Amino acid sequence: MIDILREAGPVFLGSRLKRLAERMQAEAAIAIADADLPCQPGHMALLAALARGPQSVSQLVAAVGTSQPGVTRAVGQMAQLGLVDTVTGRDQRRRLVSLTPDGEAAHAAAVTEVWPRIGGAVEALLASVPGDFLTTVEQIEDALTERSLLDRARPPRKTALRLREYSDDLAQAFHDINAEWISAMFVLEPVDREVLENPREKIIDAGGTILFVEADGLGVVGTCALKPTGGGGYELTKMGVLESARGLGAGAFLLAAAIARAQRMGADPLYLLTNQTCAAAIHLYEKLGFHHDAGIMADYGTRYARCDVAMRYNPAAPA
Repeated sequence: MIDILREAGPVFLGSRLKRLAERMQAEAAIAIADADLPCQPGHMALLAALARGPQSVSQLVAAVGTSQPGVTRAVGQMAQLGLVDTVTGRDQRRRLVSLTPDGEAAHAAAVTEVWPRIGGAVEALLASVPGDFLTTVEQIEDALTERSLLDRARPPRKTALRLREYSDDLAQAFHDINAEWISAMFVLEPVDREVLENPREKIIDAGGTILFVEADGLGVVGTCALKPTGGGGYELTKMGVLESARGLGAGAFLLAAAIARAQRMGADPLYLLTNQTCAAAIHLYEKLGFHHDAGIMADYGTRYARCDVAMRYNPAAPA
C-alpha cells in the first residue's frame, strides 16, 4: 500500500506528526470514555493546568503551548460540559478560568484512572523505539521557537501596510479590535467602554487622534489612539492588532506612526498605561523609546484597575 507521507520524507513531517497525534488521541478518547469521563483528549492538558488554580486564557495558552483561539474554543467546550467556570479575578483585572466541582472530580479520575494507563502504554511504546523520542521532540519544539519553519523555508512575505486616519465609519473597527484583546486578557472596564463606544467625543473632538493600520487583503487590522489628558500630555492608548493579523509587523508600524504623530502634536509627556501580562507589547514599547516611569504611574496609574505598568516616551534616556 502506498503511504504518501512516508515516501515524501521531511516535507510532510507536520502532516505525518498530525496523523500520528490523531491516531493516538482517538485511542486515548476510548480510554477516557471507558473511565466515564465527559472530556476529550484535548481537554486533558487544560485540566492539568487548571488543577493548579484559576488561570487566565493567556496563562493557559502559555501553559499548553497552543493558539489562543484553540484554548478559547476548548474552554468553551469544557464550560458546556460543566467542567470549568469563568469568573472575574479578585483584583478585577482579568477573567479567570477555574475548575468546577465536576471539573475537579474529572481531574481526580483522570489522575487515578486514565493517565497512568495511557502513560504506561506510551512508555512501553517508546521503549520499543531506538533513541530518546521525547528529547528529540523537545529539541524540535525549541528550535521552532527560536526560528519558525516559515522563516527557515523562505524570507517572510512582505505585506503592504498603510496608515489610515479616523473616520466615523471606522468607529466599529476601533471598538472591535480593542474589545477583542482586552476581553481575552482582562475585563472591559467602564473607562474602556466610555472611550470605545464614543471615540469621536472622547478622543477626536477633545483634540486627540486615532490611527488605523490596513493590510493588503485583510483590511483594517489594528488601531491606536492619542488621547489628550491636559497640560500638553497625551496618553497612547487603545492600541491593538487583530489576533488573525499577528506577525505582519502591524503593531510596530502603527506604534512608530503614533509616536511620529505625537511628536508633531507636541505631546509632552507622551505616556502609556498597561499591565505586565502584556510582555510582548511592553518589549515593543521599550524598543521604540518608552521607559518605565514611577511619576507617570503616580499621576495616571489609577485610571485603570488593571494598570501595573506606566511608561513615558523618552528615546534619549538610557535603556
